[in-house]
Amino acid sequence: MTHPRSGFDPAASSLAGDVAPGVMAELLSVRSSIDNIDAILVYLLAERFKATQRVGHLKAEHDLPAGDPQREAAQIARLRMLAEEAQLDPAFAEKFLNFIISEVIQHHQAISESRRPVADAVPAVQDKPKQDKPKQDKPVQDKPMQDRSKHDAAAHHAEEQ
Repeated sequence: MTHPRSGFDPAASSLAGDVAPGVMAELLSVRSSIDNIDAILVYLLAERFKATQRVGHLKAEHDLPAGDPQREAAQIARLRMLAEEAQLDPAFAEKFLNFIISEVIQHHQAISESRRPVADAVPAVQDKPKQDKPKQDKPVQDKPMQDRSKHDAAAHHAEEQ
């Protein structure tokens, strides 16, 4: 039966007709469990990314770097241990978490850039002559610190791969 919203047919298989009906029924039963687990994973990842979006807004609000290498290393070590306990390949678990971390860092960078004042992104155009233009009281280190944070996050991401 095809799912009405998605058009997904849980019985779709290139094996239909080539295997005994009992084997096909068992295969479809196990695949149904896999489909349920996949749905749970999607919803869990959505919840995880909602939480990391909140973290991204906090970091942007307080001008913190997008990446946190010490936290990331601790999470990877923790996930590898959990994977071993669950009899899952720890290397796979690490690759999976590294992928998630790189996506989260990209989201955090986008949040930070979207919160940056327009004056930082595009120079203001004024009708007054240049000598009347007030000086900006912006700290000199502001921009290099942000650039350095992006560089550090990118370098850390590259090291993980």
